[in-house]
Amino acid sequence: MMTQVWLSAAGLSLATVIGAIIGFGIKELPHKWNDAVLGFCAGVMLAAATLGLIVPAVEQAGAADWWLAVVGVAVGALFLNLLDFVTPHMHKITGLDQEEHRNNASLNRILLFVMAVALHKLPEGMAAGVGFNAEETGDAWAVTLGIALQNIPEGMVVIAPLLLAGVKRMRAFVISLAIALLEVVGVWIGYGMGAISTYLLPVMLAFAGGAMLYVVSDEMIPETHAHGYQKLATYSLIAGFMVLTLIITFIK
Repeated sequence: MMTQVWLSAAGLSLATVIGAIIGFGIKELPHKWNDAVLGFCAGVMLAAATLGLIVPAVEQAGAADWWLAVVGVAVGALFLNLLDFVTPHMHKITGLDQEEHRNNASLNRILLFVMAVALHKLPEGMAAGVGFNAEETGDAWAVTLGIALQNIPEGMVVIAPLLLAGVKRMRAFVISLAIALLEVVGVWIGYGMGAISTYLLPVMLAFAGGAMLYVVSDEMIPETHAHGYQKLATYSLIAGFMVLTLIITFIK
């Protein structure tokens, strides 16, 4: 089981790093295709949250303890909402001086997006790790695969905007690597907390699912609908949802 957890953690981090490396070769992704890619990722995450996490949480809790899943989803969403408020400003890590930062109007928007990506890496890792406490690890691998699929374009859309804002290539890569390592920590936290007791497992599954739902609704969907390509983004989301739904169905 420990080997599976390490493989999951390594796979999630590697996917982000691969995306970052690809991002170095992309000077600017047109909004149309950026929204399509993010829409697909949103659909993948939506399926992972609902079918890979929340539904199994409800099933494991049982009819008598269904409220555990409800509480877990709510706490997961509130946790990520709280992180939005307490996370300190990221402008110091860019390496840009104050004057350069002040004259770069797009930098704050870019940093907010990067922060949003970083914020959900920990609960994303927890989402993958917690499932490895179950007797059947099919759902855990489906969640891992779903997150890894969206980590590649996510790594791309972190690197490219940072480079455009003037952040040096090595510093941008280090930022991306740090974000990727958050997921490794999250996988082991999720696995460790889920192993404490079987009673806690459905709560942790629902918690991770709620956190992912929050990211999809609060960050990803609004971003994909902000540039006039909402129809393309919507169909991409549906495609992503169906792709992971089929993967979850046949991986078990």
